[in-house]
This record gives sequence, C-alpha cells and structure tokens, in this order.
Amino acid sequence: MSASDESKRVLVTGATGFIGSHCLVSLVQRGYEVHAISTKLVMKAESSIVWHQADLLDESSGVRLMESVKPTHLLHLAWYVVPGKLISSDLNFDWVHSSMKLLRAFQQQGGRRVVMSGSSYEYDWNYGYCHEARTPKIPNTVYGACKHALDVMVQAFCLAHGISQAWPRVFFLYGPNEHPDRLVSSVIRSLLQGAEARCSHGKQIRDYLHVQDVAEAIVSVLDCGVEGAVNIGSGTAVTLREMIVTIGRTLGQEDLLKLGAIPSRANDAPLVVADVERLINEVKWQPRFSMEEGLKHTIEWWRHTLAQNR
Repeated sequence: MSASDESKRVLVTGATGFIGSHCLVSLVQRGYEVHAISTKLVMKAESSIVWHQADLLDESSGVRLMESVKPTHLLHLAWYVVPGKLISSDLNFDWVHSSMKLLRAFQQQGGRRVVMSGSSYEYDWNYGYCHEARTPKIPNTVYGACKHALDVMVQAFCLAHGISQAWPRVFFLYGPNEHPDRLVSSVIRSLLQGAEARCSHGKQIRDYLHVQDVAEAIVSVLDCGVEGAVNIGSGTAVTLREMIVTIGRTLGQEDLLKLGAIPSRANDAPLVVADVERLINEVKWQPRFSMEEGLKHTIEWWRHTLAQNR
C-alpha cells in the first residue's frame, strides 16, 4: 500500500532522538499529519507537528495514545541507545516486548503501514558486505539479537493481519544532534576545543551516512510500498582513519589526531558495508551529502553548539 493513498496520519516514536528529530520536517513536507512522541513534555513552536508525552515502556501509555491518535502509519524509532551500553543492555528485551504491544495497538486502531528501525547489528559481520536476504542474520550482541527477533515477529504479525511493513536496517551514521561520545562527534569536539583526539588505529572499514540522509531514506521507505528489510547506508566503504583525518584536515588540526592511542574493541569486525541495491533501485533514494560535505556540515553544527554553550 502506498502512503499516498487517502489520509496520512503518522505516529513517530523516538521523535526527539538522533534520527527521529531529522524525520519530522520531511514527513510534514510529504503531506503527513505528524504526531510525535517524547518521554518528556515538548514545547515546540511548529504548529505542523502535534506532540504527545508518553513512556512507551509503560504499555498502557502506548495503547491510550493509539486510541487517541488512530494513526494510519507508524514510524517506530524509539529504543535504548546509550553509547557503550546499548549492545548489551537488558533493556533491549523490554523494547522488543513494548514494540510488539505498540504494533498490536496500532493494528487494533486500523493502522495501514508500519516501519520499525532495524540495525546492521542483526547481520553476521564476518561476511563484511551485508545483503538483506543473502547475508546470515547471526547477531553476536544482545542489541542485534533483539532487533532481529523483533523483525521476525513484526513480519509474522503484519502478514497475519494484512498490514504493510518495512524494516530499514540502519548502518553507521553521524551528524547534528549525535551523542557527544560517539566517534565523529568526539573527534570534532576535541579538536574544536584544542584537545587531542585519542582514537584506535582506524583501520576498520565501515559504511557511514549523514543523519539527515538516514532520516530522508527512512521516510522514503515509509512513503513507498516496499516491504521487508531495506539496508540504510551509503554502500561505500570508508576507513575510520579516513574519516578522522578528514575532520582533522578540515579543521587544520591533524597534529592533534592520535591514531592508535587507544585499543580497538575486542572482536571488532574489519569490514561492515551495506548492499544498498534495494534502497537505490526500489525505494528510489540517493544520498545528498558526500562524506566531506557531511563532515563539514557536522563540524559547523558543533562549532555553533559549543559557542552557544560557553
């Protein structure tokens, strides 16, 4: 079912999060009546977005919200995402449970299409290049296992109840509003403050997208009829070293980069890159930012943010 059919009322969870906050304007521009959820009371000036306060780990809260909003579309991005903790936290299990409760409430109110955010962590990273169907889903983290388990359950539930569904698997991202302890943000903040940026060797190869491109890709998935898993990435392999050096060169602070100063994570995969054929050919989406442009944009955002906080 295309999202262009009749009315389009979308309920967005995780709407104040890293990805969700960048989805809202695009949804409004595409003609959606946007209802956004936050755990805290949000006082926003945008009259085009209706904000709701809810704790989705409280099952009754999500059910009441579904009964009130009666959305035609559900964009579920909320999850536990604290850097360094998310991959092993028991809260991942709670989010699987609450996500299924939310989906059931969505179905009971006549919901038509659901998009829930998946992750590259669902794949067996030993394969390097990750294809939605061909690469085994053998996650080695609690986070990846919970995301994959939810994917399987969502597919079965939606098939049983005639709901259109897609599962965007997000790879690696950076950009405005990123947690300050994540790699790109941490390096930028250190250099802007004249401090050393201590990093691992940087030989790991990854697939990075600017968060605005990630958000636009996810909204494009919601707004089309594509079903099942869709990788959200650039399809381009880049070493962490290349990204780090690009930041240093842009800021004229390469001397403050300390590659190899800290050990890499145990069992860190050497290569993780998305196959993006479905995203390009079926969703008909292309990224707006090159790596250089995206990093410059992120640097300027951090420069402005740090100046405001002085």
